[in-house]
Amino acid sequence: MKKFIIRLALILAVTPVFAQSGADTLLIRLNHTLEQTSHFDQQKIAQINKLKSACHEAQLPAQKFAACLQLFEAYKSFRFDSAFATAQELQQLAASMNDSNRLQQAKIKLGFVLISSGMFYETGVLMRDVHAQTLPDSLKAEYYVLMRRYYYDLADYVNNWFYTPGYIRQAALYTDSALQYYPPTHFEYLSNLGYKHYKAGNMDSSLVYLTKALELDLNYHQQAMMYANVGNIYSAKKEYNKAIDFLAKSAIADAKGSIKETTATFNLASILFQTGDVKNASRYIEKAVEDATFYGARQRKVQVSEILPIIEGEKLNTVEGQKRLLLFYAAIATALVLALIVLTIIVIKQVKKLKLAQAALSLAHVKQQEINEELREANKIKEEYIGYCFRMNSEYIGKIEKLKKGLDQKMADKNLNEARFLVNNINVKQERDELFRNFDRIFLKIFPHFVEEFNGFFKEEDRIHLKDNELLNTDLRIFALIRIGISENEKIAQILEYSVNTIYAYKTKIRNKATVPNDEFEARIMDIKAL
Repeated sequence: MKKFIIRLALILAVTPVFAQSGADTLLIRLNHTLEQTSHFDQQKIAQINKLKSACHEAQLPAQKFAACLQLFEAYKSFRFDSAFATAQELQQLAASMNDSNRLQQAKIKLGFVLISSGMFYETGVLMRDVHAQTLPDSLKAEYYVLMRRYYYDLADYVNNWFYTPGYIRQAALYTDSALQYYPPTHFEYLSNLGYKHYKAGNMDSSLVYLTKALELDLNYHQQAMMYANVGNIYSAKKEYNKAIDFLAKSAIADAKGSIKETTATFNLASILFQTGDVKNASRYIEKAVEDATFYGARQRKVQVSEILPIIEGEKLNTVEGQKRLLLFYAAIATALVLALIVLTIIVIKQVKKLKLAQAALSLAHVKQQEINEELREANKIKEEYIGYCFRMNSEYIGKIEKLKKGLDQKMADKNLNEARFLVNNINVKQERDELFRNFDRIFLKIFPHFVEEFNGFFKEEDRIHLKDNELLNTDLRIFALIRIGISENEKIAQILEYSVNTIYAYKTKIRNKATVPNDEFEARIMDIKAL
């Protein structure tokens, strides 16, 4: 999509620009700001990394919940998947603390990112579990603000004459509920009331409240929302000069705050296209696509798709003009153009074939290296364990031979008590322990860093600490067998002389403690390399 937009922008660049002169300065500022997007994003990522460290370092559950809450706030309008994962972690922390209020707060946070990504059904299901009447006032306010956004966004997404009015009415009711928990001078009070008037068609009343909100000390996200809402009002009133001004200010605030969950660039592009500034319109649509893709906002992608066909129509008109120009040039130098086209096609085809061949060779080389490494590791395991098996079998045959001779002698002497003594003197537990010790030595000879890398899959408090005389314990031995290719519970149980259920319980307990997802744990074990 990005490449398509870039190519489209180049084609449309020849179209005359008729942007309103009053907006030129702000658009220049916006373009300059967008050029610094990577710088602002790096600052955002640095801030997030600090918050992540604080979240990981927090020891007490309440401290960890508060730290992760700050991390979520940093993620929520920046990256959907990270915000989603953090909201899930907040739910788990709240559940482990058995704290109903924190659990519902975590669900409200999760609801925000679900709405932001256009997952309306999932949001509705989640919010059914939130009981507003049991919440403290601060969470009630947050819940009502979330629900009014849910119904307003749903109304815009559905855009149906039958359903949309009902959703708007429901959103207005939630707005009224939210306003009870904020003073009249609070940002949330002014912004929510202003938006309610906007959706009800009371544009002048909406402007009064939104303008008051803009007079407050706002962060980038709040600035972007207010500027965008005011810009949309002027757009609805067809005062496009003012609409472009405010939407450009909103887009600047979005860029400086690294806010990816945004509509400003999309709405700005729509207005600029209508006013004839196709070049800037294409640039801002491209930015809107980038932001929606980066964040994962599904409904934003749907909105962008609505304007793309319009630009396609403009593109077709441009192409038709270029065709006429090409016909003129063709009449002057037809032979040269045809020869050049043929030569270009031949070169392109050859280059494509060469690239495909190079890619195939590179892929085959990588695959061959992977196979060679697997074979080397498998051969080493076979060599070590075949030698180990021969040696152990030789030792056991020697012991059996010695036992046989002793029994033969005692039987010949008819000394049954001493024969019985010889048999009873066999220490099966000692033999089994010796067998495990030999297995552990051979395994750690092949995988000397196994214990260290295995512990790397766990938090510090969940790591395995071996006793002084231990090489491996039962937990490690189970996954050591898996690493050398013995993955069936029945075989592991037979080797270690446990029941299958016991082996399953061991594996489940260990996987549940790991920081690695359960379905990836054994694959990560197999990634541990031999020496």
